Amino acid sequence: MAEARVRFGEAQDRHRRAEEKRLATLERKRAEHRQAEAQALEEVANFNAKLDEEREAYRAGEPAAVEAHLGAVLDASVYPAGFPHEHRIAFRPATGDVLVEIHLPPEAIVPTARGYRYVKIRDEMTVLPRPEKERKEIYASVLAQVAPRTVHEVLTSDPDRIVNGVTLNGHVRTVDRATGQEVSPCLVTLSASREQFGKLRLSQVDPAQCLRGLNALVSPNPYDLEPIRPIVEFDLSKYRLMDSMDVVAGLDSRPVLVKLTPTEFEHLIRQLFEAIGMEAWNTQASKDEGVDAVAVSKDPVFNGECIIQAKRYSKLVGVESVQALAGVVEHKRAAKGVLITTSWFGRASHDFARQHGRLQLIEGPELKYLIKEHLGKDVIPGPVPPKRRPSR
Repeated sequence: MAEARVRFGEAQDRHRRAEEKRLATLERKRAEHRQAEAQALEEVANFNAKLDEEREAYRAGEPAAVEAHLGAVLDASVYPAGFPHEHRIAFRPATGDVLVEIHLPPEAIVPTARGYRYVKIRDEMTVLPRPEKERKEIYASVLAQVAPRTVHEVLTSDPDRIVNGVTLNGHVRTVDRATGQEVSPCLVTLSASREQFGKLRLSQVDPAQCLRGLNALVSPNPYDLEPIRPIVEFDLSKYRLMDSMDVVAGLDSRPVLVKLTPTEFEHLIRQLFEAIGMEAWNTQASKDEGVDAVAVSKDPVFNGECIIQAKRYSKLVGVESVQALAGVVEHKRAAKGVLITTSWFGRASHDFARQHGRLQLIEGPELKYLIKEHLGKDVIPGPVPPKRRPSR
């Protein structure tokens, strides 16, 4: 009996220690759970707050927020195996237009085999080849479906109607069979407003005819990777851009343009190009080869980058400035170069610009007219140029 009582007492001690350990562990686990729960709630609150900020930024039309949202939409788009999921997006809040560049599937996405047949005599499977004409037709149809589908996804994912229109360029990353070099030709390009695209019933349209109705440009031989020129194509990464400044709002009655600072004059020229209907950005003052602004247009006739140099001069602009602009246009591979001044150019400058073909010179009087027409401001460019002697 005494031995049993000793064993019982020892068992009680072990049980008490085990229970104390269990309760301590339970309390520790509860504390860890409460801490994890609080951390999870904090993370959820931070995530929701960030989401609210992004939503407000998106509704305010901030480019980064709009581009991030549309990028997430295109990332979530489901395509068959072998289709690339690469894209670039640029949103311009001034016009509400978005430029989307997507990578299309290569021509190898269409299987070379139409089917397979079992040959019992040889106990093997033989390939039923797909005719080349059929492969080309299928590939063209695939491209014709991807383009309007992408535009549809962009517009339907924008319930706040921040985006007014979409310009789409579809490129294929492949290898040039002639040179062996990697190339990325554009095979389809289109530009459609929300109103224009909203009239389509995509479930009922023929993809190729739909593109024709949208005035899209499609490669005549997409299977052979015959490229076309995009409606809008620009790479602003080669320019060092700066934040915009509103100069027009601060102009007094009949201001003298030569009294503006160089930076103010450059921003005024950017606002002028925006009022004309282009998208424009000012570049940073240093190390940009004299480029003061960059403008792009959706006009299929103009079609490309426009490099702008602004000269706030009170005397003749020398021909060397025109020649320098021509060199920048060639180096940047821009479609056009525009040299604008408050003063005037000489005959040699006008002759050089005409010979180059992609240069345009705008003197003080013409600048005054453009500002009056598009910005509604009556300005004084600067000194009146001397009368030129008539050539003999």
